[in-house]
Amino acid sequence: MNVTDTVMIEMIKYYQNDPKRIQHFTKVHAYASLIGRMEGLEKEVQRILELAALVHDIGIKPAEEKYHDCNGKLQEQEGPAPAEELLKKADVDIQDIDRIKYLIAHHHTYSNIDGMDYQILVEADFLVNLYEDGLNKENIYAVRESVFRTNSGIQILNEMFGLEI
Repeated sequence: MNVTDTVMIEMIKYYQNDPKRIQHFTKVHAYASLIGRMEGLEKEVQRILELAALVHDIGIKPAEEKYHDCNGKLQEQEGPAPAEELLKKADVDIQDIDRIKYLIAHHHTYSNIDGMDYQILVEADFLVNLYEDGLNKENIYAVRESVFRTNSGIQILNEMFGLEI
């Protein structure tokens, strides 16, 4: 098994008996992986993106336990520590862990996006959340205009939701 598979298995264990959360991070991972490949990311950036996509919402569980809430800011605040623990256990390089922790700590912050891994993670999360949250087309158009930047993410969004170009 490769590192990505190991992290996915560990995240499934982490969210044992919570299929909604497991379904969410696996879908975000699938879209992030696809967009990264479509955009031609370098191998190292693609690896970091895929690992970050798997663990991006790891902060939900501690946020719910501590605050009985799991809003985006709490996810960003509570996610890096358990992610570091899980990623170290999976033998992820420390430099990669630092970037992944940064992405977790900012994945609900849509300003000052610094890097394709960050941009694609945000887009992949939105692709899944827009569907899961049942947003209407007007809101989806607004998200496309304000958040999406990659040609691949825009293409998938347009096709998924039948948006006009």
